[in-house]
Parts: sequence; C-alpha cells; structure tokens
Amino acid sequence: MRIDVVSVFPEYFAPLDLSLIARARQRDLLSLHVHDLRKYTHDVHRTVDDAPCGGGAGMIMKPEPWGEALDDITAGQQKPHLLVPSPAGVPFTQEMAESLAAEPWLMFACGRYEGMDQRILDEAATTMRVTEVSLGDYVLFGGEVAVLAIIEATTRLLPGVLGNADSLREESHNNGLLEAPAYTKPAVWRDREVPDVLLSGHHARIRRWRRDQALLRTAQRRPDLLAHIPEDDLDRSDREVLRGVGVEPGARGMAE
Repeated sequence: MRIDVVSVFPEYFAPLDLSLIARARQRDLLSLHVHDLRKYTHDVHRTVDDAPCGGGAGMIMKPEPWGEALDDITAGQQKPHLLVPSPAGVPFTQEMAESLAAEPWLMFACGRYEGMDQRILDEAATTMRVTEVSLGDYVLFGGEVAVLAIIEATTRLLPGVLGNADSLREESHNNGLLEAPAYTKPAVWRDREVPDVLLSGHHARIRRWRRDQALLRTAQRRPDLLAHIPEDDLDRSDREVLRGVGVEPGARGMAE
C-alpha cells in the first residue's frame, strides 16, 4: 500500500517512524510519504490561509496551494482515494478501516483553521474518489491527529504488519463486540486472581468464557453495537447470557 499525507505540520507524523508502522515501511509492506503543503506556496510568508468569504471568524485554507499539491503528488494515470478528516465527515469505523486496507493508494489532506475551501474537494473529486471522514462528534485543531489514528487502524490490517495475525480475530469491534478482559501472570496480584477458567487449559471453556465476557461487556458499555449483530449469529448460550442482563435477542437492541 502507498500512503501520502499533506499537512502544514509534517512534524506531526514523526510517530510513523516508530513501532510496527516503521517496521512495515522497512519491510516494504507500506510506502508512506509526508508532504509539506507550504512547499506549494509562492509568497515570502508561505501563506496557506485567508479570511472567509462572507465574513466570519477564523481563516480558511486557500485552494491554490492545495491544487498544486494534489496535482503534483497524483500526477499520472492512477489516482488515490483522498481522505479528508472533518467533523462533517462520515464516521470512521473498523469496517471502514478494513475497506481502506484493501486499497492500493490512500492520500490524506489535513485541514487546519476553520477548514478548507470547498472548491479544493470539489475539484479533487473530478479526478479521484474523495471521502470526508470524522473520528467522532468533536472538533480538533486540525486533521493530523485524526490521520494518525486512521493510518494506524488501517495499516495494522495489512498482511504481514502484525506479528501474530490471530490477534485480529478477537479484538474489539472485529466481530461486532467489545473484546473480553485480558490477563497475564502472576495468577494472583494484590489479592486479585486471574479467572480460574483461563488457567484450566480447557480451550473450549476458555473460548466460551471469552465470548460470554465480550457479550456482557458490550451489553453494559456499548449496547448500541448489539443492534448490528444478526440474531442468527447468536447461539443458545449467547442468548442466555444476553437475557441475563435484560437484553432479549430479536426484541430489544438486536437486529432482526
């Protein structure tokens, strides 16, 4: 996969030189490039923003630098999928991360100030797919933090990036549920014990316990997620667990 990021603060992306993402880059599993938007300005102040037309608070990112940047980076026949973090965007989810991980080329445009001139996105959409995406119902200083989160959530799904691919199967949101609690040694710490079933060596019982805990945790913390799980995906034990906390499959909070 190739990823390009355009920002007025390229230093924000130093974490991409660390940990598993850095290793993936070293192993050529990921080609990642960060571009300074100010490189595409032509005045002494390297200006990337101006006052909003029609008045109002704050400043708006100018179209000229963005136009030059996008034209330069995407020159050629193949075009990337351009993602633009925005509070007005579609919610970013694990499902979207999985979809993005299957694409060959992603590009991120990091907005700042009060946002980007709408013509930047409209013009880009004439040659490439453009998606505005939101991490949640809140506002950040700019798109850089959101881009870091999206890149990490997406690239960890690429084949070979994680040392143990099995770890993807049981983690939160992968199967519509939150992940069960995890434990390690020692068996007793400050009078708190690891659940006996996890020390039993009985793999079927351990799988059942983890499934039950995932259902309980989801019902308690994120009952909204249960609405997306088809009733046919629940076995008899699943239904009993949910009924025990007042959730009736097919009647309350579950997808028919």
